[in-house]
Amino acid sequence: MISDIVPRGIEAVEVVGDDPAATLLAEEESALGRASEGRRREFTTARSCARRALTKLGFPPSPILPGPFREPGWPNGVVGSITHCPGYRAAAVAKKEKFLSIGIDAEVHRELPAGILDRVATREERDWLRIVQGAGICWDRILFSAKESVYKTWFPMTGQWLGFEDALILFDPASRTFRARLLTATPIVGDRRIEGFDGRFCIWNGFVLTFVGIAAHTDGSL
Repeated sequence: MISDIVPRGIEAVEVVGDDPAATLLAEEESALGRASEGRRREFTTARSCARRALTKLGFPPSPILPGPFREPGWPNGVVGSITHCPGYRAAAVAKKEKFLSIGIDAEVHRELPAGILDRVATREERDWLRIVQGAGICWDRILFSAKESVYKTWFPMTGQWLGFEDALILFDPASRTFRARLLTATPIVGDRRIEGFDGRFCIWNGFVLTFVGIAAHTDGSL
């Protein structure tokens, strides 16, 4: 479950499939516009998860509108992330006083389609994957998900693109954690230089779930 990998101070809500009782606020309905039925169900359930997570955090429900790059717009004082994949939707939120940024991602636990790994993995990552492949764990998919969570954490802080090749993921399988080392210019947020990201992962109910977060204070830990 997503609650197994997000640290204290973060509220998360997940739904397997779609929530037939979920609805959109008027502003969200307008932002969605014309969409396929599948996209509408996905968007509606994910936004419902986000509002429920905000309520758990102590904030009133409010519309979560997409920004110019489709990133979710959160209320003042909140950082958050939304994810969805076939059969799964989730959202996680935290107060800015505790986290600078967070990112979550969900993927179906299966091997990446042919040709995708070469586009998302560095040479060092591909070498490591050849060593650990097998044992029923799709490490290539976990790598992909980790990089998605890294990007979702990076973008709100910088407003800039981060390519798959711009971060090196180093896994610790025993602790179900990873470290993302930036291979591009490291951003300065406030008075801190962010040189990497710490994350967690799990495999649950046929899904890969990953989390990345940057604590608001340098003595904070995940």
